[in-house]
Amino acid sequence: MTPTDVLIQQLINGLTIGAYLALIALGYTMVYGIIELINFAHGDLFTFGFLISLTLFRFFGVEGTLYGFELVWLFSLILVLTMLLTGILNVVIDRIAYKPLRRAPRLAPLITAVGMSFALENIYANWYGPSQINYPDFFPRINIVTEWLGLDSPLLFTTQDLLLIGVTIPLMVLLRLFVQRTKLGKAMRASAQNASAAAIMGIDVERVIMVTFFIGGALAGAAGMIFGNFLHTGRYLMGFDAGLFAFTAAVFGGIGNIVGAMLGGFIIGFIKALSDQYLAAQWTRAVIFAILILVLVFRPQGLLGLGETEKA
Repeated sequence: MTPTDVLIQQLINGLTIGAYLALIALGYTMVYGIIELINFAHGDLFTFGFLISLTLFRFFGVEGTLYGFELVWLFSLILVLTMLLTGILNVVIDRIAYKPLRRAPRLAPLITAVGMSFALENIYANWYGPSQINYPDFFPRINIVTEWLGLDSPLLFTTQDLLLIGVTIPLMVLLRLFVQRTKLGKAMRASAQNASAAAIMGIDVERVIMVTFFIGGALAGAAGMIFGNFLHTGRYLMGFDAGLFAFTAAVFGGIGNIVGAMLGGFIIGFIKALSDQYLAAQWTRAVIFAILILVLVFRPQGLLGLGETEKA
């Protein structure tokens, strides 16, 4: 590959990495925007999406790659079920662990979130074991550049890359439209701006919080399933790294800002891909978190954040 080919390939890789990181980051930023909680268990919902989707494929008797009509309806069904179950799990976590601490000092729910993360990781380790987990090619893998476009190129852009982008970007667009155009979305924005004033105006803030946790969990679940079909391997701790990168993306874009979380996810994805190629994979974490520190020092509100406002 020429240097130009290498750069283009890494930009493609960065786009795919950024897509699933952006989905996870949205959960962080939505929850923080409403109740100002950094849900450190959110990365583990990504792992749950990976594991529960694999379980559902096995439940439906799928052992190899799907094709044709079966690919369309069964893959779509499992994606919807994965999002539904992961969203429900996130709501249950909120009801059990976070709701009783709504008026507690901020440190209490933060420590609870860390504890919930450890609890979920241990459940996963007992569920699927501590070893690496194989995620088969349920979605066909075809190199679009050479097999569909007929180009003689060393670039690799497969149908599985297209799946990842083709699922995540529409979900992000739908979320944006939901928040901006629907009555419940307006209630979410009002609650994020001032929960007490929203409650006085008749908005059921607890209902808004439940919907927020459900949507955030559903997006993380979708990211876990699509990631499994993209990388084909994972383990019970995979949500730790993904969660840290996604949290960094949310802070980088502006914590509490939906568009900022999307932008931050893609930026971190590009940085990760380019760092892996031009520096070394072992330096990537240092590079990403160094950037996070610089952002917090020089622009604490992030790229699209508006700064901290005091809520009543």
